[in-house]
Amino acid sequence: MSVARTNTEDYLRMYAQMVRIRTFEDNANQLYLSAKMPGLTHMYSGEEAVAVGICEALRVTDKITSTHRGHGHCVAKGANFKEMFCELLGKEEGYCRGKGGSMHIADQSNGNLGANAIVGGSMGIATGAAFSAKLLGKDDVTVCFFGDGATAQGLMYEVMNMAALWKLPVIYACENNGYSEYTRTEEIAAGSITARAEAFGIEAHQVDGQDVLAVNELTQKLVESTRRGEGPFFIELMTYRYHGHHVGDINREYYRSKEEEKDWKENRDPITRFRSWLVAEGITSEEEIEAMNAEIKSEAVAAVDYALNADYPDVSEVDMHVFTDVKHALA
Repeated sequence: MSVARTNTEDYLRMYAQMVRIRTFEDNANQLYLSAKMPGLTHMYSGEEAVAVGICEALRVTDKITSTHRGHGHCVAKGANFKEMFCELLGKEEGYCRGKGGSMHIADQSNGNLGANAIVGGSMGIATGAAFSAKLLGKDDVTVCFFGDGATAQGLMYEVMNMAALWKLPVIYACENNGYSEYTRTEEIAAGSITARAEAFGIEAHQVDGQDVLAVNELTQKLVESTRRGEGPFFIELMTYRYHGHHVGDINREYYRSKEEEKDWKENRDPITRFRSWLVAEGITSEEEIEAMNAEIKSEAVAAVDYALNADYPDVSEVDMHVFTDVKHALA
């Protein structure tokens, strides 16, 4: 593959974004294991090329909807470490003033309409956002992220039917990481996942979700077509989660082997693969990459320290953002 030197900045940014996601997740996991973070969280490690490959093809004004495994989408769409860690720890400087936590982060400034703890719950929101863009005459695109398990939700078929009938500017991105919680995908999804979209006349693609360039190239083409009013589209991205379903899912041998996990980590890791390609193509050096990794790690450590010492919301905010036009209903 020949490299267009004008793309060097884009390539390095994609690499950095994948490392930022992995680094964020490593730190979030440590916060949970050290009992500093309330509740559970669901790690995105291993799936970085999906979020980055897609979000790098989007504008700031384009929208995404996320999932319970949503930190990667949030980072890839432009979120900052400090506000994200504050949100996970329930602090007032978080994106949702500490009220959303891990599974409900929303970042309107970057077009992230929010994560959703309901499996497939954001499909209607994404389709509604696309409908709004069309009604308003905007060329914004919405990407709906969801897992393979969400293909069992009836809402998916209702919204794809509407999107196809009304030619809405939405791309449905199925992150097929091989497991629906603790069950293999082939045990819960009969037939082909892409065929589900094709049944509604929606053009569907399957792509290697561990190859950030393949994901980005396909997404760029589909986004351009979507802006021209040729949507909707559907992508099945073949990927893998390194951790369990959630951070408490540690002993996974009853549903998948350590050998399988080892193979994905050693032979199909999206960051390692892209790093090797960048060096082999002469785009960057191992030394420059190590410096980039160290800078991101330092940024994350500083953000965690800041969030741990940040303030919690005042009790008067308990119903803030619950009632319209009332800043502090208890004031």
